Amino acid sequence: MAENNNILEKLDGLVARFEEVSTLITDPAVIADQKRYVKLTKEYKELGDLMDARKEYMQVLNGIDEAKDIIANETDPEMRDMAREELDACQTRLPELEEHIKLLLVPADPQDSRNAILEIRGGTGGDEAAIFAGDLFRMYSKYCDIKGWRLEVSSANEGAAGGFKEIICSVTGENVYGTLKYESGVHRVQRVPATETQGRVHTSAASVAVLPEAEEFDVVINEGEIKWDTFRSGGAGGQNVNKVESGVRLRYNWKNPLTGVVEEILIECTETRDQPKNKERALSRLRTFIYDKEHQKYIDDIASKRKTMVSTGDRSAKIRTYNYPQGRITDHRINYTIYNLAAFMDGDIQDCIDHLIVAENAERLKESEL
Repeated sequence: MAENNNILEKLDGLVARFEEVSTLITDPAVIADQKRYVKLTKEYKELGDLMDARKEYMQVLNGIDEAKDIIANETDPEMRDMAREELDACQTRLPELEEHIKLLLVPADPQDSRNAILEIRGGTGGDEAAIFAGDLFRMYSKYCDIKGWRLEVSSANEGAAGGFKEIICSVTGENVYGTLKYESGVHRVQRVPATETQGRVHTSAASVAVLPEAEEFDVVINEGEIKWDTFRSGGAGGQNVNKVESGVRLRYNWKNPLTGVVEEILIECTETRDQPKNKERALSRLRTFIYDKEHQKYIDDIASKRKTMVSTGDRSAKIRTYNYPQGRITDHRINYTIYNLAAFMDGDIQDCIDHLIVAENAERLKESEL
């Protein structure tokens, strides 16, 4: 029972903090401090999950003790049979519950619950790389539909033969960053391009970056220092797009905290016909850009501490190969291979993500030595 006591001790140690946080989130002074309030409500939910697990864990442990007591001391055979059934059920549930609690006790990445910015860029391979970037965008769009998330394109630069040289979107929903972060890295495709006359298989690549979306109080921006320009949006979209100056361009001088150098950030946003909406989206992208830069140091620190095979934060690492002639997908981080490429490209990627989450959780557990 030593391990049981160890887990119980950890859980008992959190009861006082749960009660303290429960009181704090009703305090008007805390509610007025938006940043602190958001942080505490998140902690309250996490601790609440642990308290529910603690309650069930104690019930299971008590159930085992009571069933053993009945089996040892009761003479009624029916009562003893019921106690044996209860004992079996509790002993089956106990290790499952312990695993669940261990994972709850390992601190989650605080960014996991955020929305995300998804950036896909065609890499080596010219037109074919842009076409593949378009295929990846379609795959993620379909996956977002399955998850019930909202995907909105912020900017897109189309390839000459189709697809995208670059496409940037925002994804909103539940636990988006915590799910999509495993997609960051270089995706490699092996297939006969539509542009190839000899029928030879080519290898091309596209890179995917998934960034946690910044919230307003994460990043301090002096809005008075933003320089705005407006311009007419080009491209398809009916007569209105070209006549109205709905496109916005934002310039902002920002001091990089890592280098101390002042950099000019330039962001364009053209995707809606509504100029205020475009301004709002450009601001959101500015916040996320700065947040990402400032947090890159934090990500690098984590990566150097734990070189997990799953999410090192290294965006140049080759993570997955899509082999069309064999209908095969291979994720190189966990040696995961499946032969359902068509379904995968239609957004059926959850199984691969689940395997990545399990692999990362195993590493986190090993590190925390629970």
